[in-house]
Amino acid sequence: MAIHKPKQILLVDDDQLFLKLIERVFKKSGFECKSAPSAEAAIELLKKGEVNPDLILSDYEMLKMNGFEFRRYLMNDPAFQDIPFVFLTFFSDKDLMEKGLDLQAIDYVIKDTPINVIVSKINNILFTVDKQRELSENEVKKAAKSLNIKSIPIKAPEIQAFNVDFWHQAYHDIPGGDFIDFIKVNNRYNFIVLGDIMGKKWMAWFFTFGFLSYVRSAVRFAAFNNEYSTAKILQQVNSIICFDEVLKDILSSLSLLLIDSETNKITYSGAGDLPLLHYRSESAELNMISSSGLLLGLFAEGNYNEKEIILKQGDRLFIFTDGMIDFVDANGKKSDYNRFSKALKPFIAKENNFTEIVSNLFNHNLNEQVDDRSIISIYKN
Repeated sequence: MAIHKPKQILLVDDDQLFLKLIERVFKKSGFECKSAPSAEAAIELLKKGEVNPDLILSDYEMLKMNGFEFRRYLMNDPAFQDIPFVFLTFFSDKDLMEKGLDLQAIDYVIKDTPINVIVSKINNILFTVDKQRELSENEVKKAAKSLNIKSIPIKAPEIQAFNVDFWHQAYHDIPGGDFIDFIKVNNRYNFIVLGDIMGKKWMAWFFTFGFLSYVRSAVRFAAFNNEYSTAKILQQVNSIICFDEVLKDILSSLSLLLIDSETNKITYSGAGDLPLLHYRSESAELNMISSSGLLLGLFAEGNYNEKEIILKQGDRLFIFTDGMIDFVDANGKKSDYNRFSKALKPFIAKENNFTEIVSNLFNHNLNEQVDDRSIISIYKN
């Protein structure tokens, strides 16, 4: 069952008495509040990730940086420009209000308004914002469905001597930047692809098809030339992306693995991805396997290397995106690789039980979802 967090408001005002009063009333009304005595202090909170507000309520008349200048600053930063913004002021000048609304502020609230009315107004604004967001997200879902182009496969492949499973959960059920692919070359060679486009939700999802197309093409050309180097394939994909006019400013992590069913050898190369986790059945150890390659699209020369992995009977290999290690606490969004690794370990001692692992991991060990989640398991049977 989903837990609905209280809405968080960032209150910005240099009038300390009014700031404390309105913060107390908002908290009593069920809101989570963060306050800042100036626009500069608010910017610092936002930059450090100490606050992730659903709405900013800011005074207009402040020393140094006033409310308009604060709003302009946020509009020029992609990380903050979409946060709903409401001006708070003693003024009721029509021209002043129009100037604020031209800065895409949602509304004005006059300070002389009774506090309970201000709270009700903010409540209504947030309700309207949520409804508009819901409508937009539904349109995106419809578009994704009608295009019938999937960046996540329907089922895992059957590979001789290995069991491959995967699990994916889109953030808020909106197509996002994670993509998975399984490319069978022949009965001997199978490629496994896991990527994560840098960006937000469906905007990142839009670019997954371009990246997937290049990866699939590079793999097919490599197979055609009997060249099975994962590092060379990644370098080829990266070189093309760096010269692609549409994708050259888009970055993506990528894990590329080649399973050779004849030798039982796995070759791995990574582009800015998270270290893989290798579970050794004999010793019950869970070790990291890291790659030094750069994110796709960052530089033309990605410096990709190859790691050879041998899985013995009962061994597992886990490949996953950063949504698996991200979580939210009282101080905002955080990432903790070791925390995820410790949560995973108690469930992997049994034989191939991927469904049980996923069920236990997310029912008991991880916090609220903050990004797409994707994980692939390779089990040596």
